Parts: sequence; C-alpha cells; structure tokens
Amino acid sequence: MKIHFMFFDAGGGHRSAATALREEIAAAGKPWNCELVQVQELLDQLDIFRKFTGLRLEDCYNLLLKKGWTLGSPQMTRLMQMVIRWFHRDQVRLLADFWRRHRPDLVVSLVPNLNRAMYEALAATHPGVPYVTILTDLADYPPHFWIERQRQYFICGTDKAMEQVAQYGHPEAHAFRVAGMILSPRFRARPQLDRAAERRKLGLDPEAPTGLVMFGGQGSRVMELIAREVETQLICICGKNARLAENLRGMRRRHPMFVEGFTREVPYYMSLADYFIGKPGPGSVSEALAMRLPVIVERNVWTLPQERYNTDWVRANGYGLVLPHFRGIGRAVRELLEPERYARIRQAVSTYENRAVHQIPDILEQILRAHS
Repeated sequence: MKIHFMFFDAGGGHRSAATALREEIAAAGKPWNCELVQVQELLDQLDIFRKFTGLRLEDCYNLLLKKGWTLGSPQMTRLMQMVIRWFHRDQVRLLADFWRRHRPDLVVSLVPNLNRAMYEALAATHPGVPYVTILTDLADYPPHFWIERQRQYFICGTDKAMEQVAQYGHPEAHAFRVAGMILSPRFRARPQLDRAAERRKLGLDPEAPTGLVMFGGQGSRVMELIAREVETQLICICGKNARLAENLRGMRRRHPMFVEGFTREVPYYMSLADYFIGKPGPGSVSEALAMRLPVIVERNVWTLPQERYNTDWVRANGYGLVLPHFRGIGRAVRELLEPERYARIRQAVSTYENRAVHQIPDILEQILRAHS
C-alpha cells in the first residue's frame, strides 16, 4: 500500500506532524510505503508571490511570523484564499499530473486551504482512492480553511472540530475523534532525568522556578520583552532566528537564562521547565501540555485567526493563563506561580491526554480496508 502524506512548510507543524506519523507507522510495523509530498513544490509554477518577491508563499508566511507582522491576518488569509480559488483549475491540473505518475492507495492531507483542489485532482485521476484530512489545528477557521463539502474522511483532535465537520453535513462514519494533535512520541514519553543536574549543566539554579519560552521555528521579537519582564530563570528557544538568539544572549538579567537556537531536543528542555510561555499554536501548546507544563499565551488582534480558538480551549480547560498582551507578563508569571493557583492548573494539565499519533495508524488501516 502506498500512502501520500501531503504537507507544506508554512510553519513547522505540518511537516512535523507528517514525519511523526510516518515514524509511528513504521514503528507499528504497518506494511505501507509512506511518502511525504511537499505540496508547495508541486504548485511552485503558480506561486505569484514568488514571481513578484522571489520568496515562496510559505516563505512569506514564515517571514511574517518571524517579524511579528500578523496584524490584519484574517484579511490576509481571505486574500490568500481568493488567490487560491483564482488558480484552482491550474492547481487541479498540476496535482492530477502528479497522481497520474504516482498512483497512491490513500491520500492524507495535513494542510489547510488546498483540500478542495487535492480532492478533485485525486478523484479525477483515481476515483475510489480515499482522501483523508487530518486537522493539525484544534478547530477549523471556516469557510474553506480545513473542511470542504466533498466526499472524504476527517480526523479531528477536539470535540469542536468534530462538531464543525458535522455542520458541513459529513456523515458520522467519515469523521474520527482522536486524543489531541499529532506529536512526536518523545513528548508523550517525557524524559526521565535528574532535573537538578541537567539544570546545572545549563547554568541554571537547580531549585528555582523555570520558564520555557518558545515561539515556533521562527522565534519572535516579543521574546526580548518577555526576557526583560519575567523575574524567574528562563530557557529560551529561538528556532532559526539567529539575531534573536544573539540579542538574548547579550541581555543582562537578574536571573539566569539559557538561550538555544534551532533544536530537536524540545522535549528535553521542556522536561527542565515548570511553565511555558509562547504563542497559542496547536503544536507548541500541545507539546507543553503533554510535558505537564501550565501555559501562558496571548490573544489579541495580532493572533493568527486559526489559532484564536486555541486560547478559548486553554481557558475553558484551565490549562493556564490567556493574556491580552505580553506586556505585564512578569505579573502574570507571579500569579501563575502562586502555590494554590499553580497546583490547581497543574492538576488540570495532568488530565490532558494526547494519543493521536498512536491512534491514527489504526484509523487509516480501517479506511484502507473499507476501500480494498
């Protein structure tokens, strides 16, 4: 059996989810050939952003995240969707050309906005081959973001997403609820180590409260504000933002701070922390909760529209604090660390379950059997 996992690199979560799922399928011994397919590469010749700026659309998106230029992101999202619809026929043609050369037995999408084009291209070339969308967000941002009105399957990590699938008229048998977002099994395992000794290696106080600050693979300049205001020691993960890492390393603070650039050892660093500060992305929040860290996130007009529901979800479940802005973050950290409040939030976080990456292979097998 050949399975195509469709992903792109607008943000790091889509590739990470596809990679983690492929690794889990191999570990489970499923006899499948799982291929990761970069959708941007298939559609490059239609990328008008690249024609005018020299940057791919996904690179433009990542630059906006890195610079923090997300004000007006709902309007930008709708503009991008208009462009996608304008080139819909050409997208279907290019995708169909790909699938004529490479016939899959199952297609699994881990990307938003392009599911209509991918579904139509697959149906035109290989009718009967099942199409599955795995939402890598906690909920949809309708219309035309994750959920389309077409005959396909959905895998959702929250009740909210399942309700949205039903609202679009999809049959119950075509929607599967899993426990959380796709994460690497390394987060669920939670490293067993001597925290005091490992903190000393990083130049940190082995007993002092420690926060982990992370804003995805591109980092964020707001991390400098956080480092100035928070009065506990910090672990700051800057991703590929080398200038941010340099600025933080040169900052003078009263409390120790360890600064890391891009790393695949996020579970290790999270295991040394007591709380998490970051953007309300589905991946980073889910990682923190899987590592039993209370979270502090913000929600305002700069928050990406597809991530706004995540803050409602954090607040409703008591997983941490949602701030209108990171200005005043020092006071919020003090409130979080008040013993009674911290114990209450830690108790809520301890109830969080994430088993999606282990559940999905069996769901895909069920779908394959239904179409064999």
